[in-house]
Amino acid sequence: MKKSELFALTFVLLAVSIFVLAQAPTQQSEPAPAPQTPAPTQQSEPAPAPAPQMPAPPQTPAVPAYTPKYHGDPARSDSEFAALAYMRGVMRAQMLFNKHYGHYATALTQLVHSGNFTQRMINPDRGDYTAGFKGKADSFVLTMTPKNLDAQHRSFYATDDGKIHGDEAKPADTDSTVVETHRW
Repeated sequence: MKKSELFALTFVLLAVSIFVLAQAPTQQSEPAPAPQTPAPTQQSEPAPAPAPQMPAPPQTPAVPAYTPKYHGDPARSDSEFAALAYMRGVMRAQMLFNKHYGHYATALTQLVHSGNFTQRMINPDRGDYTAGFKGKADSFVLTMTPKNLDAQHRSFYATDDGKIHGDEAKPADTDSTVVETHRW
């Protein structure tokens, strides 16, 4: 049997199974009626009042755990992953720009079409983060500042040395922990 015939047969069986399941009557169980108690013939003591029910504690939505995207991924959330990816893109574009022109770009607009840097990447609003860039001919500083600083949204700092620093307590700087190092 050819692969295409096997695929078609599998598809038909799957479609028939779905159709049969969709046509099957759904069974819903009706709640059982409350048992009837006979009315008391004599009036004795009044029945005790039912105990007040406590409302259930509010449930906080569970935050799904971050799944690393590659071996050695330093990100702690999808937002951090996107921020670090943006930093890698800018840093790579700066290295290519420096190699081509002999100096670093002084503005993000100069990096358009260097490496994978596009016009859209000039916008400093990067979702949960805001990008900061200061360039000089002989160096540059790139920062990613989260809109809410916490353990899953660290701030990041990078320079032309290829190191990305991260800090969850304050804006990252050269004294913050190195989370990634790149050798261009």
